[in-house]
Amino acid sequence: MAAGLYPYFRPISSAQGTEVMLDGKRVLMFGSNSYMGLTDHPKVKEVAMAAIAKYGTGCAGSRFLNGTLDIHLACEEKLACFVKKEAALLYSTGYQVNQGVISCLVDHDDCVILDKLDHASIVEGARLSAGKLVRFKHNDIASLAHALEGCTATGGKLIVVDGVFSMDGDLANLPGIVSLADKHDALVMVDDAHGIGVIGEHGSGTASHFGLTDSVDFIMGTFSKSLASLGGFVAADAATIKYLKHNSRALIFSASMPPSNVAAVMAALEIIQAEPERIRALWANTHRMADGLRGMGFSLGNSVTPILPVGIGDNLVCFKACRLLQEEGVFVNPVVAPAVEPGHALLRVSLMATHTFAQIDVALEKFEKVGRALNLSG
Repeated sequence: MAAGLYPYFRPISSAQGTEVMLDGKRVLMFGSNSYMGLTDHPKVKEVAMAAIAKYGTGCAGSRFLNGTLDIHLACEEKLACFVKKEAALLYSTGYQVNQGVISCLVDHDDCVILDKLDHASIVEGARLSAGKLVRFKHNDIASLAHALEGCTATGGKLIVVDGVFSMDGDLANLPGIVSLADKHDALVMVDDAHGIGVIGEHGSGTASHFGLTDSVDFIMGTFSKSLASLGGFVAADAATIKYLKHNSRALIFSASMPPSNVAAVMAALEIIQAEPERIRALWANTHRMADGLRGMGFSLGNSVTPILPVGIGDNLVCFKACRLLQEEGVFVNPVVAPAVEPGHALLRVSLMATHTFAQIDVALEKFEKVGRALNLSG
C-alpha cells in the first residue's frame, strides 16, 4: 500500500463486460470469470428484473422453511438435466456448496481426500467435516494412490477435486482419479466452478469433457462465472440430494437464493445451450491470447483452459506488473501465496467469449511493453 502497488478491492463502476470503468478510465477487462460474457446480456437482465417484479427482491427465509420458490425447483431440474444427474440442489453461494456438502456427507469414520491445489472452499468443507482429511500432490495419480492406501478410515472415502483449477488453468486427471476411486471403492466429487459453460458437451463441464459423467458421483458448480449470477449447486443421485436437503447446515440455516439470481441462471443456461458459437469464440480467443503470450516468452504453466497463469515469481514484481498493465489500460489479477506456492506469483489472465481479437491484440501489445520494462518476457 505504501508503495502505491496495492492491487486488491479495485472499485469498478460499470458492468463486467470486456471493458470496464476503473477510476474514471475505461480499461480492458482480462480478469473476469464471466467466461460466456453474459453478465450484461439483455435477456439475462430482462428476466432478472421480471423476477423481481413478480417475487420481490428476496425470499426472507431458508429453502427449508419459507424460502423455496417454484423457480428454485425449475432451476434445479434444468441444472440436473444439463449435467445429466438425477437431481440438483441450489445453495446461496458456491462456497457454501462445498462447505455444506462435504461437511455434511463426511462423518467420523470416513476419509476425504483432496488435491493440494483444491479451492479454499473445498478445504474448508473438509476441515468442518468429522472425517479424516488427506491431501495428495497436485494431479499426481501415484500420490493419490498412496493417499488412498494410507486412508485407514473404516467408513467411506470421498475424493474431491477441482475440474478446472482456478489459478493454474489445468484440468483434473479425472480418468486416473476415477480408475483409482473404483479400485478403492471411493466416491468422486468434482468442483466445476470454472468448467461449467467452458468445456464438455454444450459446456456441461469436466466430467462430460472426459466422458465420465456416470463415473463421477457429485458435480458442483457456481453461478458467478459462466452463468452470470450468484449462488451454486450440487448435482447427484436423488437420494443423496434428499439427504442434503434435510441435513446440510449451510443450506438449512442460510437464506435462499434471491429470485432475480435464479432467473438469471436459467436465462444464461438457455443462452449457452442455444448459442454454441459462444464456446467456440471463447476458445478462439483463448488460443489467440495464449499463443501471443507464449510467443513473447511468458510461461503459462500447464494451462489448457481460458485461465492463463502468466508466471512472474516475485510478489513485488507481480504487483508492479499488474499496476503497469492497469496504467496501460489492461485489468488482470495478481495471484500470490497462499493461492499459489511462495515464489510462484503470477498474473491471472482470463478470456471471455465476447472479447474481440482487436482487444486481445491490444492487451498483448501492453504485455509486451510491460514485459520489456520489467525484464519479464523472453
